[in-house]
Amino acid sequence: MATIKCRDKTFSNIQAIVFDKNGTLQDSEVYLRNFAQKAARIIDAQIPGIGEPLLMAFGVNGDTLDAAGLMAVASRRETEIAAAAYIAETGRGWIESLEIARKSLDEADKYLSDSTSSLFTGTLDILQKLSRSQLKVGILSAATTAEVNNFVAFHQLGDYINLEMGVDGSIFKPEPALFLQACEKLGVEPSTTLMVGDSVGDMQMARNAKAAGCIGITWIGKSDHVRGADVVINKLDEIQVC
Repeated sequence: MATIKCRDKTFSNIQAIVFDKNGTLQDSEVYLRNFAQKAARIIDAQIPGIGEPLLMAFGVNGDTLDAAGLMAVASRRETEIAAAAYIAETGRGWIESLEIARKSLDEADKYLSDSTSSLFTGTLDILQKLSRSQLKVGILSAATTAEVNNFVAFHQLGDYINLEMGVDGSIFKPEPALFLQACEKLGVEPSTTLMVGDSVGDMQMARNAKAAGCIGITWIGKSDHVRGADVVINKLDEIQVC
């Protein structure tokens, strides 16, 4: 077990740390904004006039992505459902709307790859440091598990990661069951596991699962995006192993 210190907060008897991916380890803002714009254009080509409202729903305003918005924090399935709701408002049936949304998002995927999104400064260093300290390290993302696997493989992080987990079923953040599943797969108790994330959902999920603590990271300095965190940091190198 190890002691983790962030600013003036100390967490004792820690066995594992679970990280969110997008916005925490990976600088995905440009990719997510481009993905939202591409998906909106594809849907708008089929249903003229829906593109702009969809972009607003996705949390995209011009060249700005809302770090607390749908595209930034929701799972793929949640994004499909949200897009389908806008499509259904045009008078289409729900099943048809879901199909249009799914196919459009899949088509947008073919043009873009989030594997090329860069790591945030300090990501590799902190993962190496935690691995050397014999701590178990996991990734629990709202992205799919396949996307998490691609991210780890592309950036060659496999030597430092013990768990690569996304959202593939019907349980989404902030459901505590996701964090409990991650801890079970890591072979640790939630009470000895920290969560590091960039959203309120990450904080709520871990807190409701009785995690050892919640570390909120906000690269843009907006602490309300990680409301509920035990401590808020601006850089990953603020996580210190004592």
